[in-house]
Amino acid sequence: MMNGDLTDMDTKMKTPTTSAPTVITAKNKADEINRGRKEAQDRLARLNSKVYKAFLDMEKATFCDGDLSKKNKELIAMAIGVAVNCESCMQWHMEQAKKEGATINEVLEAIEVAIEMGSGPVTVNARFALEMMENYFGKI
Repeated sequence: MMNGDLTDMDTKMKTPTTSAPTVITAKNKADEINRGRKEAQDRLARLNSKVYKAFLDMEKATFCDGDLSKKNKELIAMAIGVAVNCESCMQWHMEQAKKEGATINEVLEAIEVAIEMGSGPVTVNARFALEMMENYFGKI
């Protein structure tokens, strides 16, 4: 084969496909997360998981009105989900907070708290970096 010739396989690999790319929307993602959660819950129930049952009991005890409202607890949980990058946590607790009457501004403020809390550890790391700067470059 001469340089520049394409084999049949090369031609097939370079032929553009005509199918449209799949668009993933937030609604699709939420539906996918809910479906996966339901499937996992069903499996754990069929397996009669004592630990999962205890988790569900703890969840019921945690997410009820007390000194903090259920809505505020859901907002806190959603913000923790943002901070630890748990999409399922974010989706579930945001949905529950909305059901409890949370406004878009309350959800945004909770997300903003998570952003700040995520940035906080970086400032701690920066303190160490500043100490090392002094170590290598002298008093700053």
